[in-house]
Amino acid sequence: MVELSSTLLLIAFIAYLLATFLFGGAVKSSSSKASKSFDRWGKLAISVTIIGFISNIGYFIARWIAAGHAPVSNLFEFTTAFGMMVVGAFILIYFIYRIPALGLFALPIAVLIIAYASMFPKDITPLIPALKSYWLTVHVITAALGESILAISAVAGLIWLLKNIDLTKKSKQRFWIEAVMYVAVLVLGFVAATTTFTLADYKVEYNYVNKEDKVLTMEYNMPPIFGMNESEAITENAMVPLMEMPPLVNAKKLTIVTWSVIFGTILYILLRLIFRKRIAAVLQPFASKANSQFMDEIGYRSVLIGFPVFTLGALIFAMIWAHEAWSRFWGWDPKEVWALITWLFYAAFLHLRLSKGWQGEKSAWLAVIGFIIIMFNLVAVNLIIAGLHSYA
Repeated sequence: MVELSSTLLLIAFIAYLLATFLFGGAVKSSSSKASKSFDRWGKLAISVTIIGFISNIGYFIARWIAAGHAPVSNLFEFTTAFGMMVVGAFILIYFIYRIPALGLFALPIAVLIIAYASMFPKDITPLIPALKSYWLTVHVITAALGESILAISAVAGLIWLLKNIDLTKKSKQRFWIEAVMYVAVLVLGFVAATTTFTLADYKVEYNYVNKEDKVLTMEYNMPPIFGMNESEAITENAMVPLMEMPPLVNAKKLTIVTWSVIFGTILYILLRLIFRKRIAAVLQPFASKANSQFMDEIGYRSVLIGFPVFTLGALIFAMIWAHEAWSRFWGWDPKEVWALITWLFYAAFLHLRLSKGWQGEKSAWLAVIGFIIIMFNLVAVNLIIAGLHSYA
């Protein structure tokens, strides 16, 4: 079952990648003179996407059977499930609006998410006591579903910005849209860094003292830029970390993030040299034919649907489970705090949209920023800050 699930996930990944190019063909032929070509490319693209999505669901079911519990108990499982749900949300929106540009931008996000997930350990391990609850399935799947719907609002917002921002003139908008592109490349940097050091078979071990004053062992799979509290090398000729971190911070994971930023920055510079223009300018022609009004509507409706689902999963169900597992509804754990920050941000989004009339550019920026907060919660909070959710 484990091998079957891995094969199905690979098929889904390849299908999403292929569908991205097919949607690109649909976008290029989306003019009145090429309506037949547009229909052909569009139908083929969504068909391949659906095949990939079915394969993705097959992966999810096969891994569930193999594990004996919902496959959302660690970063690999949660992130692949998140990528699957992003595609599911996109398919639903696509059949309502039939806009190929959505696929061209939504599917690469799913591809990046699955590629990011593939860098984490894929082994099925027994659940720790805190996770042995049906709330694992209810809380995590509902939260991921809410985030995936909110991701579509960010896709629509990004398309709106690429279509309407003048990238030929120097402006704050041009700077920030390129900053979004840079952040996306950093995810590729994580994949590149992890793959490089895995192929090099890099492994070193250190002893360190945790916040309970216990001596534990930590294995690094990348050269340790940051060391754990009072770390001491076990492996011969292991390099000395450049900086020692307090017990609150997971130095190993901070090292991974730092190497990802280094590799991602190098990759971004290479892309700029190859294209000889900003990445946003490379992507802008693919958004030029999108309907701005539809993009604004999709962004808003996605938040209207995703926000209550996220509220239910990430806050209400989470607090019920927290009370069952730790005998308290709220404990200011880093993951809980960032879930609250995400909720407050989207609550502010709806308030500004409904009461202040923030539409168009303002609404698009809010949608993009909201998804950046979600990804920060997924990447930085999970990888750097130690807390009760560190097992994830």
